[in-house]
Amino acid sequence: MERTPRYFAVRLSLIGAAYAAAWAAFALLGDTWWQLGTAVVLAAVFGQVGLVAHELAHRQIFAKRRPSEAVGRIVGNLGIGLGYGWWQDKHTRHHANPNHEDLDPDVQPEVFVWSQDQARAASRIPRLIGRSQAFLFYPLLLLEGFNLHVGSVRALFRPTTKRRGTEAVLLGAHFVLYLAAVFTVLDPVKAVVFILVQQGLFGVYLGCIFAPNHKGMPTLKKGQKLDFLRKQVLTSRNVRGGWFTDIALGGLNYQIEHHLFPSMPSPNLRRAQPIVREYCEENGISYHETGFLRSHVEAMAHLHRAGAPLRKAV
Repeated sequence: MERTPRYFAVRLSLIGAAYAAAWAAFALLGDTWWQLGTAVVLAAVFGQVGLVAHELAHRQIFAKRRPSEAVGRIVGNLGIGLGYGWWQDKHTRHHANPNHEDLDPDVQPEVFVWSQDQARAASRIPRLIGRSQAFLFYPLLLLEGFNLHVGSVRALFRPTTKRRGTEAVLLGAHFVLYLAAVFTVLDPVKAVVFILVQQGLFGVYLGCIFAPNHKGMPTLKKGQKLDFLRKQVLTSRNVRGGWFTDIALGGLNYQIEHHLFPSMPSPNLRRAQPIVREYCEENGISYHETGFLRSHVEAMAHLHRAGAPLRKAV
């Protein structure tokens, strides 16, 4: 549980350097279709910045709330156009009740249905998409980057959002600087294509980070009560891998350990894993771990099963 200041100093410095280098390369390349390569790089860098915002929200980097929130808003709002306050509130509710169909905002049937009960009650978009949602999941992730921006802006109009003025100024600065840079360097057609590629792949990257964590694991319903340990472990999935997986997924491949100890610095999750796994085995608690590709297969198979009532209704 101890802080790892050296690790995060190096990590944040490398990500900051990559962010600056990518935009410098964008400026130097000028008006060319080769900028689509820069768009791919920036999509990956934006994803890594998003992971830093996630670590800040959990106070993995700073022990105190104020520096975590201050840096989080700079990294999230200004850096990638992600409303830190909105996302932190949403993510906190997810951690409190993971995969709970009534309480977890990540499994609300807004676009996809996550259980057959949700499918039977679905209407409008979820009813239309739910029939083939396993096949539409990845194409729709291309819109997730834009969806996060929309959600961030909408939150500015909610009285419950903290420091709305600061959030609005930083978000506005990001959008102005981002669009000004893209449309100044590129002609309108290339600029639009650049944005679509960069934001689209940014959404896919984030989706591939977060989807394996809980999708396809048991969902909870109203009236079902589990103790904290079982609630967090049974609804989460770990993803096996080496150092590259740890970097690409930001430590969230140790989702079980992360849910049990949200403020544990991400580099320490690997060390905690054998302790947690052994404890679960001793107490007869299912501890699910699989490879990256298999985790996505399991998630998509679950989505397909969840949409079955909608296919029968056709």
